Amino acid sequence: MARKVYFISDGTAITAEVFGHAVLSQFPLEFEQTTIPFVETLDKAEEVKARINNCFITTGERPLLFHSIVNPEIRMVVKSTEALEYDFLNTFVAPLEEQLGIKAEPKTHRTHSINNASYDSRIDAIHFAMDNDDGITMKNLEEAEIILVGVSRCGKTPSSLYLSMQFGIKAANYPFIAEDMDNLRLPSELKKHKHKLFGLTIDPMRLREIRNQRLEGSTYASLRQCRMELKEVEAMYRKENIPYINTTYHSVEEIAAKILSMTGMQRKMF
Repeated sequence: MARKVYFISDGTAITAEVFGHAVLSQFPLEFEQTTIPFVETLDKAEEVKARINNCFITTGERPLLFHSIVNPEIRMVVKSTEALEYDFLNTFVAPLEEQLGIKAEPKTHRTHSINNASYDSRIDAIHFAMDNDDGITMKNLEEAEIILVGVSRCGKTPSSLYLSMQFGIKAANYPFIAEDMDNLRLPSELKKHKHKLFGLTIDPMRLREIRNQRLEGSTYASLRQCRMELKEVEAMYRKENIPYINTTYHSVEEIAAKILSMTGMQRKMF
């Protein structure tokens, strides 16, 4: 039976989820995870407590509880459950107060809020990524902080969106399609922004699997076509000195982190 896990917060619960997932990923076990955000009142806290305690009674096993509760009264209710609780915020706040010589000023919704000073720039970056996806337009490339290039279905769009949503980076992307392969070269608009280009590639077998999900049995999805396109594109990367990575065995989070590391771009945290 999967071990029960709860992520609780008086805000979005994103912080509790991120910390909790990072910790749980170290263990080769199956977990049944439940997230409960916006526990902002004592009544809601009591409901959560009853739910967690009932889980303990039903399973006979104390569930794991990861939380990031700012309100002290609500936190005390959550801490009084039958769960094995892990308080992320206050584990680090007290030692930091001592080291920094200043008292923390906890405030609900401060981490993930529309009132965050950088919120508007992140929304602008998301709109930019959507408007400049798959070479829809190349009129706004001077605004781009990075331009991802590669063959169709190698991971450009999800990587662009992740960079914008997670880090507020204005990312455009441009696809090289089958019709480009006979005389593959950088379009003039991309050449003007060559210093912003970053290439993605992928294993031919994996690319075939992905394309087959879209157009099964087509020339577009054939292993021969995939191999040919990737060979041509990778040769162009080397010729033009465009940095690139293979996305085959990496998640979108890892791809984004590798791009930032290789380019030296600064993460914009929100």
